Amino acid sequence: MEKVSLRIIDTTSVDPWHNLALEEKLFFEVEDNEAIFYLWQNQNTVVIGRNQNPYRECKYLQLEQDGGKLARRLSGGGAVFHDLGNLNFTFIMKKPLYDIKRQLQVIIDAMANLGIKAEFSGRNDILTDGRKFSGNAFYYHEDRCYHHGTLLVSADILNLAKYLSVSKKKIESKGVKSVQSRVINLSELKPDLTIDKLKDALKDSFMKTYSHYDCQTELLDEISNETLYNKYASWDWRFGKTPEFRITLYERFTFGDFEIMINLKDSYISEIKIFSDAMDVDLVKDLENALINKKYSGLHLADEIGALNAQYGSIILDLQNWLRTLE
Repeated sequence: MEKVSLRIIDTTSVDPWHNLALEEKLFFEVEDNEAIFYLWQNQNTVVIGRNQNPYRECKYLQLEQDGGKLARRLSGGGAVFHDLGNLNFTFIMKKPLYDIKRQLQVIIDAMANLGIKAEFSGRNDILTDGRKFSGNAFYYHEDRCYHHGTLLVSADILNLAKYLSVSKKKIESKGVKSVQSRVINLSELKPDLTIDKLKDALKDSFMKTYSHYDCQTELLDEISNETLYNKYASWDWRFGKTPEFRITLYERFTFGDFEIMINLKDSYISEIKIFSDAMDVDLVKDLENALINKKYSGLHLADEIGALNAQYGSIILDLQNWLRTLE
């Protein structure tokens, strides 16, 4: 059997811009037949998805006044709050080794070994007793893949609610009253659980899950390069250059929020910016390309995105039905 190299990387940095830069560095350097398991923590941070609107998703001014940082990741999905009561994990590998079910099993088995029953639910959550302690997101580029997520151990849930601006539609769609009511710290179930104990359980589970490979292991802590750090720290990456838009459309779907901001010239779309917490990061770019310079009419726009149906299926059908109601 071909040798697979396993690498467990446990960084000591708590700077989100450093940690996301290191994640990207590992992503583009991962070799064939290599599986990387990266463990990391951020201090007082809100991390938003690749296509999210920071002004809508979080109270960034309050966060910065309190000494926190806003960060944007490569993957799609929604905004999350990180503090030192939260542990992040990332699986990085190329497509032949990448298996989301197996990766989730690493997490679920680690929980079981700690005496906590867990299950994957919905599009990206891991739950225990119906409450969320882990959100997951995914990123793909050519033959490279990563799957990362959060693990709430003893996070300050009040700060989570303080800094995140969760829409009423999102809360209502989950049938709960607040952010606090739908999340749980693992320490509530296991009071003696620490970040270090969780790391040990995850590392053991990772090794056991991939034990059928002839593998090598390596524990190390790397420093990301300055160029990538500057990218993640930059205003352009985190906020972006967004002109003032005259038309804003918003709707919540089962696959995520959609906010479409439009400027018109002679009834045609001259500028368009779409924000979403949908998991597929390419969806937003493809929709923007399909709609730019098109006539602003709900029926017309619904027809224009029809060509994406083969790629995105029911997502496009739902968007088309919504756009048709805008007439």
